Amino acid sequence: MLRKKRRSTADKVEAATTSTKAKKSRSTGRQPKEPAPEETNESVFGIFLREAGVTLKQGGTSNEIAVDQVVFQKRIKKQLQKSPRYPGIVQEFTAGLESHIEEPERFRNCLLPCVPRLSDGDSSCVSSFQESLLRMLLGIEIMQTPIINTLIEKIPEFMLDGAGDGGLSIPHIIINQLKWLDRVVDSKELAVKLMELVSVAPVEVQRDIITSLPEILDDTQHNDIARELNSLLQENTQLTVPILDALSSLNLSTSLLTEVRGAVMATLAAVQLEDLPLVVKFILHSVSASDAYEVVSSLRKKLELEQCVLPPVLQASQSRMKSKGSAASSSSTAAGRRSSSSSQDSVALVLDGIKSAVRFQKRISEAWLKAIESVDEAEDHKVIDVLVLFILHSTNANQSRRGAERLVKLKVRGGLIQEALLQRTFRDYAQVMRGYFPSILALAQGLLRSPDPCVVPFGGHMYRHSFAAFDSYCQQEVVGSLVTHVCSGVGGEVDMALELLCGLVTEKPSEMSLYAVFVKGILDYMDNLTPQQIRRLFHLLSTLAFGQQQQGSLIQDDMHIVIRKQLSSTVPKYKRIGIIGAVMIIGSMGAARPKVKESQNGLLPQETLRQVAALLELVKSSSESSAEAAALYYDELANLILSSILDPQVQEKIGKTVLDDFQDDFVVDLGPDILGSFPLTPHVIYNLDDEESQGGIAINLLPLLATELQNKGEQKSQTQKAHKRVSPLCLSPFFRLLRLCEEKQHQGDLEEIDALLGCPLILTDMDVVDKMESLSKAEREFLCTLLFHTINWFREVVNAFCRQKETEMKMKVMTRLQNITYLQTLLERALAGTPGYLPPVANFDGESPEGVILSPAPPVKTKKDGRAKKRKAPGKNSSESSSQLEETEADKTQQEQPEKEKEKEKEKEKEKEKEKEKEVRPGVSLVSYRQFFRELDMEVLSVLQCGLLSRSLLDSELHTKVQQEVLLGPAELVFLLEDMLRKLEFSLTAAPAKRTPFFKAKTDKSVGFSHLQQRSSKDIASYCVQLLPTLCSHLENCHNHFQTMLSENNGVVDGPATDVQEHQLMSAGYQLLLQILNTTFSWSGFSQPGQRSLLKKALGVLAERLKEESAELTLEQLVKHSFKYLMNFCSTMPNLSTALTLSQLLSTVSERGGDPAAHREKTASLAKRFLGQSWVTASGEKERGIKFNEALHTVLKMYMAHVDDVLKAVEEIAGEGIPELIKAAKDESSASWPTLNRQTFLVYYKVMMTELEKAIRKIPACKVSDSSEAQSEKLLIWNLAVRDFHILVNLGKVFDSRPVLIVCLKYGRLFLESFLRLGMPLLDNSFKRHMEDVQSLLKTFQLSTRQLHHMCGYSKMNQDTSLTNHVPALKKSLELFVYRVKAMLTLNNCQEAFWIGNLKNRNLKGEEILSQRSHGSEDEDEEEQSPPQEQSEDEAQEMDSEESTKVHRTEDVDQDDITDDSD
Repeated sequence: MLRKKRRSTADKVEAATTSTKAKKSRSTGRQPKEPAPEETNESVFGIFLREAGVTLKQGGTSNEIAVDQVVFQKRIKKQLQKSPRYPGIVQEFTAGLESHIEEPERFRNCLLPCVPRLSDGDSSCVSSFQESLLRMLLGIEIMQTPIINTLIEKIPEFMLDGAGDGGLSIPHIIINQLKWLDRVVDSKELAVKLMELVSVAPVEVQRDIITSLPEILDDTQHNDIARELNSLLQENTQLTVPILDALSSLNLSTSLLTEVRGAVMATLAAVQLEDLPLVVKFILHSVSASDAYEVVSSLRKKLELEQCVLPPVLQASQSRMKSKGSAASSSSTAAGRRSSSSSQDSVALVLDGIKSAVRFQKRISEAWLKAIESVDEAEDHKVIDVLVLFILHSTNANQSRRGAERLVKLKVRGGLIQEALLQRTFRDYAQVMRGYFPSILALAQGLLRSPDPCVVPFGGHMYRHSFAAFDSYCQQEVVGSLVTHVCSGVGGEVDMALELLCGLVTEKPSEMSLYAVFVKGILDYMDNLTPQQIRRLFHLLSTLAFGQQQQGSLIQDDMHIVIRKQLSSTVPKYKRIGIIGAVMIIGSMGAARPKVKESQNGLLPQETLRQVAALLELVKSSSESSAEAAALYYDELANLILSSILDPQVQEKIGKTVLDDFQDDFVVDLGPDILGSFPLTPHVIYNLDDEESQGGIAINLLPLLATELQNKGEQKSQTQKAHKRVSPLCLSPFFRLLRLCEEKQHQGDLEEIDALLGCPLILTDMDVVDKMESLSKAEREFLCTLLFHTINWFREVVNAFCRQKETEMKMKVMTRLQNITYLQTLLERALAGTPGYLPPVANFDGESPEGVILSPAPPVKTKKDGRAKKRKAPGKNSSESSSQLEETEADKTQQEQPEKEKEKEKEKEKEKEKEKEKEVRPGVSLVSYRQFFRELDMEVLSVLQCGLLSRSLLDSELHTKVQQEVLLGPAELVFLLEDMLRKLEFSLTAAPAKRTPFFKAKTDKSVGFSHLQQRSSKDIASYCVQLLPTLCSHLENCHNHFQTMLSENNGVVDGPATDVQEHQLMSAGYQLLLQILNTTFSWSGFSQPGQRSLLKKALGVLAERLKEESAELTLEQLVKHSFKYLMNFCSTMPNLSTALTLSQLLSTVSERGGDPAAHREKTASLAKRFLGQSWVTASGEKERGIKFNEALHTVLKMYMAHVDDVLKAVEEIAGEGIPELIKAAKDESSASWPTLNRQTFLVYYKVMMTELEKAIRKIPACKVSDSSEAQSEKLLIWNLAVRDFHILVNLGKVFDSRPVLIVCLKYGRLFLESFLRLGMPLLDNSFKRHMEDVQSLLKTFQLSTRQLHHMCGYSKMNQDTSLTNHVPALKKSLELFVYRVKAMLTLNNCQEAFWIGNLKNRNLKGEEILSQRSHGSEDEDEEEQSPPQEQSEDEAQEMDSEESTKVHRTEDVDQDDITDDSD
């Protein structure tokens, strides 16, 4: 109230003063004579302003205002409207304004804010800020249009002036006057005038006008102006930013927005880099839910970030070119750097735009994920994809982090986002990506921890590139994270992290040296690491501490302390760590140095040499106390010599005494007799050299072993003798060290030690194995230990000499292989007679075998097996199944049962054929003793190339030839192939999860593969590909062998001339060859882009065997030819498990390229062929047993998976094959499916049930929009499925064994549930159109459900828990079915056709089960009839149900017993 009063008085005062002033000016103004009209105009404009309270000023001073601007506007409006000359007075006023602002200075004054005029001492009457005069006049509606026209006409006068004094741009100020007016009188006219102005104005003014449009025009004009701006945008790319700025502020219709966005998207490629962020922001800002995916996909395609940033190489070269032209090279490089950083800034801004869109709009984050996911070619992925995934991960808006993680794994697993793309992103956008470092780190951690081996390496690449591209803070985080991975103790994770750390130390030693202390922390967590990981860790630390630059020298003392502490430990585990660590340090200190100018010819400094010598001496003295430690020391030194290049002086120091020591310890000259008393009589055997009984040398094995046993028996006080004890445990490791020293010294020539290949051993007569019963326990164990040492010596000898080129050497190696296979058969029998025996250790870097429990007594078979075991050992278990190859002892006991079953069957056959043969004690399988044999090197497999298996070798008459030229026999072939398969399964088969199980397995799977672990899987795969031609030749020989045998025996496997043992070995070899090929082609590495050529080479080998001209074929053609080649072998499969392996191999090859669907038909027909073949063993009996059933199960599943129509296939077997079986005699098979007999019925039944249930889940769901034809087609499929189900359920009456009923109850419920979920909606929709079909389908199905109901009753009556467990859930589904049918009838207005009663409990045969409650119960009937208006005949139907009120409590099962063991 107070302000109002004060203001009104002020107004009066002001009005008085202004009126007097006006009078004064009028009286004085008459004196100079001027033209009359101008005078009146002038006077109207001036008088009105004065009276309203504004004083116009001249020169640089601003106009003054004495009243509030609202008051001013009111006064002017009032004056104009009350004037008798209204409306003409408005033109007069405007003309006065125009003439006033003709002078630029006065015009400027009118554009600038007015200054409040202070009356004496009272300043509160006017607010401190007032608008400009023109702005106030624009607020008066009657004046607005003429003044706007005047202002717009003024703009061209000042357009080209640029900013005047004080940096004021007149056009800019004029446009500002038009913004935010309370009301625009003629908005359309204004829009037209502004757009006309835009068409002629210079760029700066155009920008001003365009950006101001949203603030000038009202909403009615927005769509029209947007269209004009859109067309302007396509003509003039310079105006992109202001136009988009304006468009994003306009209120547009959806269709127009889409049109505008399309136009913007089209110009995206031509946009300036600095404008790009705004364009992207506009595109994403204007997205609606329906078109988000489309817009984002299009943006992703058009956004070529790769062209925005020059790679560093180009930047450097450009700046160099500039510097050549100009003297100031420094300025040009700086300019290059600036342009690079500005482009990086632009990219960062683009990403920020995407980031904010993703964060605030869920639809956009989902659209990006979908757009990236839909890319299905590796070449189509771009840098933007990687960057957006990091953005999505970092914002975590709308749970996009989980989506990003999932997508990264998916893309990496599929090989679509590859390391090259990641490298490019890090190389060109390091500055941008630095902001997303936490996300990069988190993603890398997740990938490295993943149980999926395909994605782990990618996590590694992320770590590596982050370390290389980012600053020291990030490097520290990377190292810290990798150290955490190593300390986690999870197998795959630890390996990858150690590999990365080693790589970083090699590539960036100086940076890594800063973090040496972090890495050293791993030493506290060595308990969880495997020997191979400990090797890696010490290699890493010793390279840091003792490498050539010695950057990490600060941890040298710590390393020495740790090593001494471990070496002096009495705990074997820590001593082992000490030995491994010390040898690794020797390797780093003694590594050969590159020649540098300062140091003389690159030799080691004397001080370093002294340290190496001291460390060697320390390890040697520490390990002499136990044979295992000494053996490990020899093995580790051998590994070091093999894997690294040592300084010649260090090499000499190690190798100096090795040969002499070996001769002193293990080699003796042969005299006439061997002195001393031993547990078994010594014999010199296995001599391959000329008979020099005198003067030759021999390996002193038996005497050494006897001495060691004596020493163990004596008390410790007496054993501390001056001379060192020699243990036979060290024989093989020491020989390996000796051989490698010789190879290094003489460049692979072993002439110095070649006598050891053929020299004999002092053993005992091997006939003693036949008299095992007569030996004492100690003697038996002595014999077993002797055999283990001998086999290990031969294995190491074969390792050493397998690469020698001379024929004589090759023949000796071949003979040694024969010795091994023969000794293994002896060992199997010796072990069978020595239960509870623990063999000597052969691999010293693992846990000592005290902890390893062999199956309590290794599975000694009590049944007499009349088979001569001379050559059986290696083939024994490979011919049964490959799954046994990686079997642990825990599995062994489970498999004894099938073994016994097999034995029973084999026993009969032996009695018939080999009664004359002397019965021999059966052997123990050596599977569980594998860790007690020395590892064979990968190179030994080259022996496969020596003597290829030939027909002449297999003819029993030509045994003389075998002695003349030593060829690879079937037993040796099987021995080598078994070893090869084990190696491949270890290296190439990706473990599904590398997590440590809660109960750790008793045996480490990697025992016996320590040399193999040091080679990459890529090396091993390429070595296999080299061997492929040889393997194919062996495969063809096996094929020819069986083909010849079949033709000689008129197509019968078990002809009179068949040698059972040879047949088994050949079958084993055949299967092993196929398994090896399958394992090789299944290698996940082939799907990586770098290995494509290797895959083509491998397939090329198979394709070339067809003798076709192999011009440069595509991958698809190679797959096709390889498939064709392998199909040739299907005619000679000796047993079903080999046939299964061939089918798996074909399936693997067909998936390697091209279209797998093209090979589906062939695979299905092949599987059908195997199912339709009668499988007979060499002794003429049908194949049977658990192994056979497992193979049959897999072949049958493969057939069902590849056949076109599963329902048809099920009907064929169930409708034809099984009725034939029912009619056939007891042991006979079905005629059309020979593998289907009473023993294998369950296998068939289970597969048919599972596949039927899977097939109906794939029937497409019913849609309301479906046409009548589509509905009837789906009904037809359901009819088929229900008919098949009916047949299968009814088979439960004939084959009513418990396993069959379990399958029926379990899969019956699953079928029923799928029917309720997918089938009933179809019936709901098609009941009216296809009533007949629906009724017949339900009738058939009702018969099945009734049979299931009888099975439930039977299960309860028998009180068999394995059956009754399935009953409650099945009963629930049966009940649901009844009510679901009722619902369907209600939906179709026929509910009156439905009634419900009780069903009697019956058994499988349909006889009533009587109980105290069931006498009075009636039959349950349900009827469905067509609606009355249809007038069709009634269809009575009984539906199965059991009303909950009438459940027979006496037969009830506890509801808690429900278990669901569905697959």
